[in-house]
Amino acid sequence: MPADQQPPSAETQDKEKTPPQKTNWAEMSNYAELAIVFPAATVIGWLIGAGLDKWLHTTWLYIVGLLLGIAAGFVQLIRTASKNT
Repeated sequence: MPADQQPPSAETQDKEKTPPQKTNWAEMSNYAELAIVFPAATVIGWLIGAGLDKWLHTTWLYIVGLLLGIAAGFVQLIRTASKNT
């Protein structure tokens, strides 16, 4: 290390390691996303199940699609909640 440069202080090293703080608006947008994703996943799952029911001439696949859509919504909920902790 050249003589005119000083080694980085502990404060400088800590600041470089910490991730930048998100603003309240950025955090709120992540949770507002769930207000759209959760119902959308449920409806899309139901529509796919209903389409399969019509195509395969069954009467129960819409329930499977609905449950898979709800599960997909919960997976996204867990991902978003764990990302922000």
